[in-house]
Amino acid sequence: MDMTDPRGALLELAEKRGVSLSALSRMLGKNPSYLQQFVRKGSPRKLEEGDRGKLARFFGVDESLLGQPKEISSKRRQDWVDVPRLAVDASAGGGAFAVEEELVGSIRFSPRWLRGMGLDPGALSAIAVAGDSMVPTLQDGDEILVDRTVRGLREGIHVVRHEGNLLVKRIERGPNGRIRLISDNKVYEPIECSADSIDVIGRVVWKGGRL
Repeated sequence: MDMTDPRGALLELAEKRGVSLSALSRMLGKNPSYLQQFVRKGSPRKLEEGDRGKLARFFGVDESLLGQPKEISSKRRQDWVDVPRLAVDASAGGGAFAVEEELVGSIRFSPRWLRGMGLDPGALSAIAVAGDSMVPTLQDGDEILVDRTVRGLREGIHVVRHEGNLLVKRIERGPNGRIRLISDNKVYEPIECSADSIDVIGRVVWKGGRL
C-alpha cells in the first residue's frame, strides 16, 4: 500500500491496529461508511481537519500522513496521542480483546511521556478493570493501559485470556513450564495452569481511576 497517499496510509494504519474503518468512522461521529467511501470511492476528496487530527492522534502519527498540507504540518507540533479505549472488561468474565467493533473512544497521552516509558502508541489499548481480584493495586472500574508489544512471557501484571475468560493477573513462572496467575487480593486463590493454556494479551503499564 502507498503510505504517501492519505487513503493508502489510513487503510494500512487501520489494518496494523486491527480496527475497522466503520469503527473509526463511528469514533469520528460519522456514518459507519464514511471512511470506507473516503478510501474506496474518493469521497470526500480529503479528510476534514478535525477528523484528520483525531485519526492522527489515535494512530500516533503526524497529520501529514493523512493529508495535512506540508506548510501547516511543519508549523504544528503533535502534542497528544489518542490511545483507543475498548468496550471490554478484564478480570470478571468472558469476552474478546481488540475486537474491531468494540472501540468506544480514546484516552489522551503525551507522546513524550509514552516515549519516556519506552512505549509504542500503536501497540497500546485501554480497557476497564472489573471486580476486586486485584485490590488494592487495581480497583473495580480503573482504566488500565495495556502494552501489546510481544516480548515473550515474563513476570508482572498482564491481561491474559484463560479458558475463555479475560483476566488481569500477575504472572509467575513455576517449575516444568507451569504458570501461576496471581490475584493481589488474597481472598482469591492463584490459578495454576500450563503456559500453552493462556494467551497473553499484553502487559499493564499504567492505571487511572477515581480517588
